[in-house]
Amino acid sequence: MKILVRQATIADPGSAHHGQVADILIHDSRLVKISSHLKDSADETLEAEGLTVSPGWVDIFADFADPGYEFRETLASGAAAAAAGGFTDVFVVPNTKPIVENKTQVEYIVAKSANLPVNIHPLGAITKGAEGKELAEMYDMRNSGAIAFSDGIRPVQSPGLFLKALQYVKAFDGILVQVPVDTSIGAGGLINEGVISTRLGLPGIPTLAEEVIIKRDIDLLRYTGSRLHLTAISTQNGLELVRAAKKEGLQLSCSVTPYHLFFCDEDLQDYDTNLKVNPPLRSRTDMVALREAVLDGTIDCIASHHLPYDWDNKNCEFEYARNGMTGLETAFAVVNHLLPELTNDRLIALFSTNARNIFNLPVTNIEEGETTNLTFFTRGSITEPNKQTRKSKSANSAFFERQLNGMVIATINKGILTSPKYSL
Repeated sequence: MKILVRQATIADPGSAHHGQVADILIHDSRLVKISSHLKDSADETLEAEGLTVSPGWVDIFADFADPGYEFRETLASGAAAAAAGGFTDVFVVPNTKPIVENKTQVEYIVAKSANLPVNIHPLGAITKGAEGKELAEMYDMRNSGAIAFSDGIRPVQSPGLFLKALQYVKAFDGILVQVPVDTSIGAGGLINEGVISTRLGLPGIPTLAEEVIIKRDIDLLRYTGSRLHLTAISTQNGLELVRAAKKEGLQLSCSVTPYHLFFCDEDLQDYDTNLKVNPPLRSRTDMVALREAVLDGTIDCIASHHLPYDWDNKNCEFEYARNGMTGLETAFAVVNHLLPELTNDRLIALFSTNARNIFNLPVTNIEEGETTNLTFFTRGSITEPNKQTRKSKSANSAFFERQLNGMVIATINKGILTSPKYSL
């Protein structure tokens, strides 16, 4: 199939065409021509006001619930949601049933997703059963296609075991992904500990629960000389610890979720269970600090933390609702809406190139002859996500019916054109 892209701004710092407005001709999975104007015929034409094209976006933390919880999401529906959100590559957490703790489970995900329009990369569990008691078969999983290692939504609590994991993956230049939460601090807490939790009469989770783990894991990282990615950073003090570690030269990277940038604990006063997440939404001061960290480069990546849940797990009392919301379809629009001052270069670093460099993914530049792994978007169009047009099987999003600036137009990956038809 031939696809002709009309007058797109090329946002790819690794390309000789970076910053240029050009026509692009794609034939099957190859980028054939780039020119200021092309007269070639094509089977499909992509054209939109303010159209921008970049290397395909990468999400490093999503739950596709397959195998075991397909009523919430499947690899196919998760891939559809990812493509609608502009992502061509997604890392899926191991918290399935069974847990992705050996090469057989990794190979299942790799094989089942082979023909989907999104590259799905399994995160292998650090520990067996993601129980934090005994190391899993990380080397075997790596050889079978695991992109990195994480216990996903159950962060490793034992410092001794996490130390061993850091030492283990260093042998093959692997990387661990950790959500920084000490589950023993504020155990039973429902939202951020502060004025709002007191006013609402809900048990709180102090920021210390995050900062203790960040400090601990940085100390272990320093000792081992290994590689670590902290995801869902949510506190100002946590950011300062990360900044200091980076300045020291440790191999540490980090990501933030769109919802921690958009919301704070003040937004919980109507008990919206879609805003019950882990780590919890923090104070306004923390939220503003996170936004500033995205702008100044402290934050390396945007991570959706796409955690789909069915109606029963969200339409209940706040205390009993599960933590998490869907996020792949809205991630770009949320960040673009909040931070319009982000340059295209910085936006692409956050959504694509930084993750590719950190996790050693193939980098395909927008050059003639290259394989196509592309995301097309506009920054000025209005998006209004809603339940009716969503691609995910689950509808637990706090962003439905909100007008957001920024729209994903299409992705092209594996020779497949996927378009959300100008609507998320």
